[in-house]
Amino acid sequence: MSGERDLSAPVPPAHVAIIMDGNGRWAKARGLPRIAGHRRGAEAVRRTVVAAAELGISYLTLFGFSSENWKRPSDEINDLMGLLRHYLRGEIAELHRQGVRVVVIGDRTRLAPDIVTLIVNAEQLTAANTRLTLIVALSYGGRDDIVQATRKLAEDVVAGRLPAKDIDEARVSAALFTAGIPDPDLLIRTSGEQRISNFLLWQSAYTELVFIETLWPDFGRADLERAISDFHGRERRFGASAGSG
Repeated sequence: MSGERDLSAPVPPAHVAIIMDGNGRWAKARGLPRIAGHRRGAEAVRRTVVAAAELGISYLTLFGFSSENWKRPSDEINDLMGLLRHYLRGEIAELHRQGVRVVVIGDRTRLAPDIVTLIVNAEQLTAANTRLTLIVALSYGGRDDIVQATRKLAEDVVAGRLPAKDIDEARVSAALFTAGIPDPDLLIRTSGEQRISNFLLWQSAYTELVFIETLWPDFGRADLERAISDFHGRERRFGASAGSG
């Protein structure tokens, strides 16, 4: 991560989220097993983290494994979990050296205990880093995120810690997996699909969406820069009328 942001360029979006789609199609087009696409996808993760840091992005959220992905064949899930273990063991030291803070969001109860331990160790090791916060969504679903936040608030109300009338958007946001993390400014989905697939539903209320044809294993800095350029060409109104300031 030796490069630095061009200070003459527009300020990048503070938080970029990416739905990393297309690993399977990339592998199929080459007559390879799906795990080959996932391995190449892991290389794209590495490239994208480097590019995000160099471009001055503060938060990068990657949709690594959704709550729906548990429905995939067990062999593929085992391959993905093996790849995750390899990443957590082999990449965290370098991320730490480069000043990247790692945060994992999602339902950890469905992950193997050794993976949970690797996640906790990665978060603890990198907790004080400030160059880039890398949020990895694992066993994550946007609806589940809202449900578990609602459950937390309901428990507080029942226990008398929170009057129901005091529940507002800020309290809901603070109860989500992403508590303390700003909402994404830009969400990118690769592979040409144009949906958000249960990803950051609450957090993306006013997020700019960019859909690109590139399959995730082929994604690189140029794709990220084009998406950011698209973002800069839009007027973000957050519900206000055009030109209302």
